[in-house]
Amino acid sequence: MQHLNMGAVMENPRRQRMGRDEFRQWAEQQEGVRYERVDGEPVAMAPERAIHARIKARVWQALDRTLRDHGGDCEALPDGMTVEIDADTDYEPDVVVNCGPPIPDDAVAATNPVIVVEVLSPGTRGIDTGAKLDGYFRVPGIVHYLIVLTARRGVIHHRRAHDGGIDTRILSSGKIELDPPGIAIDIDEIYGR
Repeated sequence: MQHLNMGAVMENPRRQRMGRDEFRQWAEQQEGVRYERVDGEPVAMAPERAIHARIKARVWQALDRTLRDHGGDCEALPDGMTVEIDADTDYEPDVVVNCGPPIPDDAVAATNPVIVVEVLSPGTRGIDTGAKLDGYFRVPGIVHYLIVLTARRGVIHHRRAHDGGIDTRILSSGKIELDPPGIAIDIDEIYGR
């Protein structure tokens, strides 16, 4: 097992590649900054603007309420839950819907993510629409990837197609149909009327 020099990593966390367990142990010790792991290296997540936090909360509330009303075995989880992309990359979406058996209370990763949501920030636009789009759809169970805009009203809905491709719709009003798990959320609930 490789010895991880925590002092060197804390000064410049991108200096050293980390395995998943090493990264999680290191990330738990960081105060005030959250990290994702990309290609084995920690990447700091930027502070959020108020509009980002508000929209993220509304998306989670809409999904949580709809899933509870719908019944079934899916739950909406706010940011902080990890989606494991591959052996070297772990993302933390703003919201994840996990289906199947309940995730254990001490788990840090979604066991069966079906829907992932990223609220777009100025600094993450390229990552959310490029690398994360590719990464999320490498996870076999993910069917929906929602990119929620903050600069204007709109949701980019990427959906795994039956032929293996990705269908994309851009919506500014109405309902976003999410099947599976067989629910829909209203864009008015995300942005307010």
